[in-house]
Amino acid sequence: MFGSTVLEVAIGLTFCYGTMALVVSTLQEALAAAFSLRANMLLAAIKRMLDDPRCEALAQSLYDHPLVNPHGSTKGRTPLAVRPSYIEPAHFAIALLDSLRTSPAIPLQAAIEALPDEQVRRVLLALYRQSGGDLQRFQDGIAGWFNSAMERLSGVYKRRQLLISFLLAMLLTIMLNVDSIHLFQTLWQNPALAAQIKGAPGMLDAETLRQLWELPIGWTTFPPVFDTAFALQVAGWFITAGTTLFGAPFWFDLLQRAVQLRSTGAKPQEKRTAPDGTLAQS
Repeated sequence: MFGSTVLEVAIGLTFCYGTMALVVSTLQEALAAAFSLRANMLLAAIKRMLDDPRCEALAQSLYDHPLVNPHGSTKGRTPLAVRPSYIEPAHFAIALLDSLRTSPAIPLQAAIEALPDEQVRRVLLALYRQSGGDLQRFQDGIAGWFNSAMERLSGVYKRRQLLISFLLAMLLTIMLNVDSIHLFQTLWQNPALAAQIKGAPGMLDAETLRQLWELPIGWTTFPPVFDTAFALQVAGWFITAGTTLFGAPFWFDLLQRAVQLRSTGAKPQEKRTAPDGTLAQS
């Protein structure tokens, strides 16, 4: 009985955490798409790389290139009305070279030396000299420079998304009153509440939400009384919000293992041969 109770409590908690993480990740992706977070961060990073904070010189010329902006030039429209959320490093290198060589009569090194920003000029001159004048090696060097900048940008984006994910999880946890401490206590006293959970859902559908609402979550009285019990409730909210940072795949993989463990029957008894030649159970 003890083992069964522990397993049912673990299944109930894991299902709740996984579903919450799935809802939070869905909301997070919707917000990222609605506010073009990836595209805006990419634009800000390229502005810093090319030292063009107003996007009026080299950065603007880069974003006008069809390899960077496949939807067409931004000229004649609102500046940077269409912003890509991803740029291929090789395409960035070609677009930057095209932006530098405004005239075929101007040598590439002279075009680089004519750049007004000292930092960008030093970087490109170093890459050009390292390439020995070979155009392909120079493009590869620019692509590597862009890759390094994107790796740093990826780290910043992930940290920012973690913060957004935690804030969304905290908001959702308070709205639905998903208190981990109360959930654990209720499931421990009545483990049958988690018996209807069959396994990890494939998506966030009506059946998944139905199973979630079978668990002891939600408000019974509102507003809450600000006492010791409320302080414990707030601690439960923080625990729930923190678990969503592990991500839905982590929790649903754990849930699948727990459900399989619950559905595993008792090990069949082995058969052995008795000294008299008859079969005997061991």
